[in-house]
Formats: sequence, C-alpha cells, structure tokens
Amino acid sequence: MSSGPNPAVAGWSMVRARRLSSPQPDTAASRTVDHSGLVPVLEELEASGVASLSNNIPALDTYRDTMESEEPNTLDPAEALAFWMNLYNAGALRTAAAAFDQDSASVLRVPGAFSDPWAVIAGEILSLDDIEHGKIRRFRDPRIHGALVCGSASCPTLRGEPYVGARLDVQLDDQLRIFITHGAAQVSRSDNTLWLSSVFKWYGGDFTRPYTMPNLTPALPERLRNTIAFWMSRDDADYIWVSQPKVKFMPYDWALGCSISRS
Repeated sequence: MSSGPNPAVAGWSMVRARRLSSPQPDTAASRTVDHSGLVPVLEELEASGVASLSNNIPALDTYRDTMESEEPNTLDPAEALAFWMNLYNAGALRTAAAAFDQDSASVLRVPGAFSDPWAVIAGEILSLDDIEHGKIRRFRDPRIHGALVCGSASCPTLRGEPYVGARLDVQLDDQLRIFITHGAAQVSRSDNTLWLSSVFKWYGGDFTRPYTMPNLTPALPERLRNTIAFWMSRDDADYIWVSQPKVKFMPYDWALGCSISRS
C-alpha cells in the first residue's frame, strides 16, 4: 500500500487554487463540446488496463490540445462541468501513463503529478490540482468525488464514456453509487461501524455543506454518515439511519491503478 501525499502540501494546493477565476457558465448557452477523442482511450483501457495508456499518450495530449481551444464560460453549467471533468480525468490518465512508463508503483512518484501545468484554458495555466479545486469543486456538486480519478487503486473507477452535459446528472449519480457499492462505503453490523473511503474524510464537507464548496473543514462524522446513506442500498441506508453506526475511514491505496466499471 503506497503512502499518501503530504497533507500540508495537499492543503496548500487547495488554498492556492482559490486564486483562479471562478467558473461563470452561461445558463442560456446551447453549444456542446465534442469529447469523442477520449473514447478510444477509454475503450483500450477497459480492454487492456493501465498498460494501454502508454500507447495512448499522443491521443491524450491531442485531446488536451483540442480542449485548449474551448472557452468553458460559453457553455451551460452542465456542459461546462463535463468539460472540466473530462479534462481532469484525461490529465490523470496521462499521469498514470507516465508512472507506468517510469515503472513507478504510484502516480505520487511522478514529479509534479498534480501540481505541474497540464492545460492552458482561456489564458489560465492549470495543473490538475487547479482544475479540481479551482474549477470543478466550485460547481458545488459533491458527486464529482465519485467521478474524478487519480490513477490509484483506491480512486473511483472511470466510466466507459466521456461526461456530457445532456446526461451529466444521471452520469454523476450513477458514478457515485458505483463508487459506494464497489467498496467506498461498507457497513459492519457486527461492531456497528460504517467504513468509508478516505475520499469522504478529505472531502466530507463537500457532501454535508455543498453550498460552500470547496470546503477545507472536515465534516462531522454523524452528518457525513447520514448524508452518504442516501446513495447506499435501501437496506444499508435503513440500518444506518436506525442504528447510527460509528464512522471509520479506510486506508487509501495509492498504488498505480486505473479501471472502468459499467455497473
């Protein structure tokens, strides 16, 4: 199990991202963005795993270059959020490819994996941290934490398709439920404990206080527990609301890993 990032460095990256301009999507816009450049990459990843990313570095770079000609503030809110999420995930896959090529056990061993520039959008030079904390989280939808990947074993799985504005609400709801049902939230009735992914430890405030995203303050365990229950099975949710289990967080495995799950 790979050790995680330095908490102080991670916290500073969140604070630093606040210098960026907030997304200002156009609620009256009807234009869409073509993300089909990601489709072959996702198909090969599903078929052949992380090793396929090495051959797709040119495709990921070309996709990024194409997105750099876009102005996300001319898109409606859903289309703009889909734009930023796809751009982020493409960068995370590019980082995973670099880790694989360097024979690194974790993306955290790639220098500047999340802090070095990845794209220039509307004149802003952006790292992956910038895109996540300075753009995506400012849309105030906590479900994004089940949809963004980091190239590690414990991160959410990818969809087999890019995100698109017209179906984003369904896609985000589906992704968070997949993340939770695939192990990110586990009820242990023998000792009345709800085990949660560390994602909910780091970003729990986004779930309990989405109107103030991005949050730096941790969520109260009892509020987080009752909020996460909404995305769990009815049986587990009923148990949580009645039994009020204590909350514990699982260790996060930063070992190199990327996969796609459709259900």
